[in-house]
Amino acid sequence: MTVTETELREGDVAPDFDLPTSGGGRVQLRDLRGKNVVLYFYPKDDTSGCTKEACSFRDNYARLANGNTVVLGISPDDVASHDRFVAKYNLPFMLLADEGHKIAEQYNSWGEKSLYGKKYMGILRNTFLIGPDGRIKKIWLKVKPEEHVEQVAAELGL
Repeated sequence: MTVTETELREGDVAPDFDLPTSGGGRVQLRDLRGKNVVLYFYPKDDTSGCTKEACSFRDNYARLANGNTVVLGISPDDVASHDRFVAKYNLPFMLLADEGHKIAEQYNSWGEKSLYGKKYMGILRNTFLIGPDGRIKKIWLKVKPEEHVEQVAAELGL
């Protein structure tokens, strides 16, 4: 993915959002000021790569939380799907429902993908580390689910 003038960069103020969450609540990014926020975009609940990534964040959640960090997963799935995914894998963090992929678009995480030669639009597996000041500290593009949490922990010094 090449960077264009309209894409977010490290140091930019992270776009605010207000989205429904697993468990029936809502999250606004501005309410999390003062904390590090790991905002990871993933394509679909309960699929192989997405499950590996979510479970990796689950297994390292206490370590991340000790670093004043909130983990938020975001996909176009609805809240009911998120609730099933959270319950099945005992996820200790919220999943956000971006059903119209508006927030994914703001975070340059909606784009063209390819599977078996067929092109389609979908979620790009990207992660944004947002600092306590609301600015993007680090961006990871096209992350590998199995090793990604270690990259995040290292960036946080954990």
